[in-house]
Amino acid sequence: MSDDTNEDDVSTQDTMRERADESRIKLWLLMGANRQLVTGVLAGSFFGLFMLGSLLDPTLSDLLQTRGVIESLYAQMISALITGVILVVTISQLIISQQNGPLGEQRTRMSETLDFRDYIKELTDKPAPADPSAFIREIIDATQQRADTLNETMESTDNDDLRDEIDEFVDSITGNAETVRNKLEGAKFGTFDVVHASIDYNYSWKIFQIERLLADYEDDIDEEQRDALEDLRTAFAMFGPAREHIKTLYFQWELINLSRYILYAAIPALLVSGMMITFADATTFTGVILGVETLLWVVAITFTITLVPFFLLTSYILRIATAAKRTLAIGPLILRDSQG
Repeated sequence: MSDDTNEDDVSTQDTMRERADESRIKLWLLMGANRQLVTGVLAGSFFGLFMLGSLLDPTLSDLLQTRGVIESLYAQMISALITGVILVVTISQLIISQQNGPLGEQRTRMSETLDFRDYIKELTDKPAPADPSAFIREIIDATQQRADTLNETMESTDNDDLRDEIDEFVDSITGNAETVRNKLEGAKFGTFDVVHASIDYNYSWKIFQIERLLADYEDDIDEEQRDALEDLRTAFAMFGPAREHIKTLYFQWELINLSRYILYAAIPALLVSGMMITFADATTFTGVILGVETLLWVVAITFTITLVPFFLLTSYILRIATAAKRTLAIGPLILRDSQG
C-alpha cells in the first residue's frame, strides 16, 4: 500500500488507475491496448529509430555496401528466430502439459471446480453462471447486496462514528461495484476486458476494513451486525479465488495465442532473412528514395519484419507481467506495487 494510505480510510482509491502512480497512457499501452496495435507501435518505432540512426551516422550506408555485413546480420537473425520458435514451442508444451494428467487428477480438478460453484450458489442463491464475465458480476452483486444489508443493520447503532464509517464504506463498495459492472457489461473471455475489470475491484482493502471495523468497534457491534459484517467478508473472500482462477485461464489463453502468432510471424521473417542473405547486395537495390539510398530502406524494412516475432513477445509479456504484478497478493495483503 502506498505511503500516504491511511488504514482507517474506508474509501480508498478503488480502480487500478487510481491506485497506480502511473500515467493513463502508460497503463493503456501496458494493459489496455490491443496487442497487435502495440506490436505495430514497437515495429514502427524501431523502423523510425533505425532510419534516424542511419541519417545521423552516414557510415551505416557505407557498411551496407559490403555484402558480408548483410549476410552476417540476417544469418544471426535466422539463428535467433529458430531459437525463439523453439522457445515458443516449449512454452506451448508446458501449457498443454498442465491440462494433461491421470484420471484421478482430472477428477480432483472437476470436484474442486464444482465445490467452488456450490459455494457461489450459496452466496448468490442461484446457480453460478458459466460465462466468466457473468460469474464475476454475480459475486460483485452479492457483495453489494450484503453491503446494503450491513447498512440496514447499522441503523440501530448508537455509535455515530461507527455509523459514519459504515455509511462511507458502503458508499465506496457501491461505487466500486457499479464501475466494475459497467466494465464487465458485454465483456467476453478471450479479450483482456474481463480480467482488466476484475482488477479494478479492490476487494483486498475492503476485507481489511471489515476486519478493522470488527476489531475497533467490538464492544459496539451486536450479534446481528457482526453476522452482517462477516457475511460481507465471506462474499469478498469468494471474489479473490474467482478472479485468480479466471486470470490464470486468461494467461494460459494468451500464451497459447502468443505461441501461434509468433509461429505465424516467424515464417515470413525467416523467408525475408533467407532472401536478403541470398539476393541482396549493393547492386541489387540501387538509386535513392526521398534522399535515402534504396538499399538502406530495404534493410530497414526487412530487418524490422524479422523482429516482429520479438515485438509480439514483448507486447504480450508486458500485459501478462503487469497484470500479474498488480494481482500478486490474494486476500487482505496489499503490496506497494500491486494494491490488490
